[in-house]
Amino acid sequence: MLSLLFALFDRWFAPAPKPERVGWLGQEAYAHRGLHGVGVPENSLAAFRLAMERGLGIECDVQRTSDGMAVVFHDWDLDRLTAASGPVIDRKAAQLQDLALLGAEGERIPALRDLLDLVNGRVPLLIELKSKREMHVVPLCLAVRRLLEGYRGPVAVMSFDPRVSHWFQRHSPHIVHGLVMTEEGRTTLLARVRRHLALWHAEPDFLAYDVRDLPSRFAASQRRRGLPLLTWTVRSPDLAERAAIHADAPIAEGAGVAGSGAAA
Repeated sequence: MLSLLFALFDRWFAPAPKPERVGWLGQEAYAHRGLHGVGVPENSLAAFRLAMERGLGIECDVQRTSDGMAVVFHDWDLDRLTAASGPVIDRKAAQLQDLALLGAEGERIPALRDLLDLVNGRVPLLIELKSKREMHVVPLCLAVRRLLEGYRGPVAVMSFDPRVSHWFQRHSPHIVHGLVMTEEGRTTLLARVRRHLALWHAEPDFLAYDVRDLPSRFAASQRRRGLPLLTWTVRSPDLAERAAIHADAPIAEGAGVAGSGAAA
């Protein structure tokens, strides 16, 4: 009975998108933070170029700067990937773009505009908006939307934070928007309720699900009713096989890229 109620509320509060709107999401494997490795830093333009050369879609991370711009960077702090330190959000976009990424000559933190100009619609692009509970999501959503206006090509935004997908559903529903999810081993009734509440608030067009949770009863039910299911982070051939069985497309890196069937 409870599962039936969840299913009814899912259809009511988070209806499935039209297939023609989201069908492209499952047609390619995605390079997680670009095709990075030794000499090619994650979320760098070099990593994104390599992904395109291999015929892969691209997944990237985006954060807001102190002056309200969007830059491509994963960590909240600069320490791991640059010679600088401190929070990304404390610096202006121009300051961040002057910072070299460790491990490669001439690679710097890209602005989201740089990435969009590079890709220019040639491969599918997933943009993950980074957020924390205490952060206001509107400034970053606005910064990303401004850059996507007029962009021609398959692109989607997504976030662990349901507020991001909710914002795009309310203010830019033409932009495909998704919810990133992980179960983290939580199988209690309360955990199930929280997953559905996040879904209902986000009203997503698709899910990006933790591959470690697959197969998942929740993810499978959403996929059956028409939400494309992407899965992250596929890092091995075994995980690539799991993704092929239980999801529509992998977000992969390292050995998981070859296991996902990307062209050499």
